[in-house]
Amino acid sequence: MARKGEEESVILTLQLKEAVTVCVTNSRKDKGMDKSKIKKMWIADQGDGTYINPILYTDYSDPDAIRVGEDYFMIASSFCNSPAVPLLHSKDLVNWKVINYIIDKLPFEWYEKPVHGCGTWAPSIRYHEGVYYAFIPFPDEGIMMCKTTDPWGKWSEPSFVRKVCGWIDPCPFWDDDGKAYMVSAFARSRIGFKSMLYMSPIEPDCSGVLDDGKFIYDGHETQPTIEGPKLYKRNGYYYIFAPAGGVKTGWQTVLRSKNIYGPYEEKIVMAQGNSPVNGPHQGAWVTTPSGEDWFIHFQDVLNAGRIIHLQPMRWENDWPIIGVNDVDGCGEPVMCYQKPDVGATYPIDAPEDSDFFEGDKLGLQWQWNANYKDEWYALKGNGLTLYAQQADPKTQLCDISNLLIQKWPAPEFQITTCLHLENMAEGDVAGMVSQCGDYNGLMIKKENGKLMLQQRSGKWTKNDEVREDLCAVEKDTIYLRMKVVKENDVFFEISYDEENFTPVGQMKEATPGRWVGVKVGLTAINEAGNEGGSVRADYFVFEPLQ
Repeated sequence: MARKGEEESVILTLQLKEAVTVCVTNSRKDKGMDKSKIKKMWIADQGDGTYINPILYTDYSDPDAIRVGEDYFMIASSFCNSPAVPLLHSKDLVNWKVINYIIDKLPFEWYEKPVHGCGTWAPSIRYHEGVYYAFIPFPDEGIMMCKTTDPWGKWSEPSFVRKVCGWIDPCPFWDDDGKAYMVSAFARSRIGFKSMLYMSPIEPDCSGVLDDGKFIYDGHETQPTIEGPKLYKRNGYYYIFAPAGGVKTGWQTVLRSKNIYGPYEEKIVMAQGNSPVNGPHQGAWVTTPSGEDWFIHFQDVLNAGRIIHLQPMRWENDWPIIGVNDVDGCGEPVMCYQKPDVGATYPIDAPEDSDFFEGDKLGLQWQWNANYKDEWYALKGNGLTLYAQQADPKTQLCDISNLLIQKWPAPEFQITTCLHLENMAEGDVAGMVSQCGDYNGLMIKKENGKLMLQQRSGKWTKNDEVREDLCAVEKDTIYLRMKVVKENDVFFEISYDEENFTPVGQMKEATPGRWVGVKVGLTAINEAGNEGGSVRADYFVFEPLQ
């Protein structure tokens, strides 16, 4: 029986803008930020029993998910940022919150500085005999594992399952006889080949591999760039859900076999079709307590990164069909659909974005550009204090370790922050950052005892940062605003009274980073070689464009 929304196929950008307009209200008072009126920038739950895709307009790249009882958990890659590998939780597969990070700091000293595109790649999460396991590939160091009995609590420090270069996208599996396995893929940039899948027998406690294993699938001829494998078992078949065809233009493939080592049959079970969702693939099959099947996957939309979709799924002849309007067993993504039947109704919500810096810990929306140090910041009940860290004057903004950044939460928005500058020291540089391939920052620099507004911009692949002095800063308290327009253009404005904002600097086009979408945030550094001072931020607030 057709469900509500199956017939809808609208242009993605128009629908996303409509969702932002509907779900967000103007949050400014006559003067000052009113926390009670701040709304989340993206809401997928429509409040009428339906949801829209994407369920998260946020760069939770390479997602994997599981259900344990009535709880759903999802993890994603985060590359060189720390804390690393975000863990999200939901009760209904539509409304998600970040609840933790699997790794506090990346376990290698070279991540004290940004190593763009390296670090934690596509992870997997599984639950077995009361223990949660996260398998996390470091493409240059090896496949690592963390575990816990409490996903909200502390996860174990990362330990190697296998020290090896170029192995990626691992997923553990426990068979009915108690034997354990790991399926994985390969990164051509590290090992010289791709489009192959490999099966390794591993210790049941995931402490290591038992022997070398074997190649189980070669996708070069029909499933090029097959990767991201997730291993399941149903009705006597071993199933490997694996995307192929490339991130931006690919599809979702499923392999099946009666033997875990193959040979495997193949079938494409979801492709773009007539939908606006390009490259729909890489994700997780989950089942509700009522027996419904669903598939979580990402879509690469460039500047916003890899945003998250939820698709209905069903089975025919022991093959899954993902999405709707299927032809020969291959479905296409939905844009609006009836929510999963989970037996209850839960509050409409989304991950945090705006922050008033209350409490004694940073909000879980924040990560640093590299492994962080506690002395970089303080939360003292009156905002966030950033202590200026020593930086070589030649270091470009995108390579600063202590960028405090978070993901885009919507296709268009504006951000306002209030910075207090009275404790800046000579040589300090602080301000608001758009961190991406073509990065951009509106900074305040203290030089010869005076404050100067400066725009810094460049490309992360080049060392040719442009630094343009704009105007003198007139007061010790300044309001900075960043506007992101049409998922592409970044503008800055300033104010001294939080009401009257003046455009400053040049519009810059954003571009994606290495495997990641654009991030936004704050920083404070010192380029004079002396002891740095500090700046204090009262808030960092997202709003619809004004």
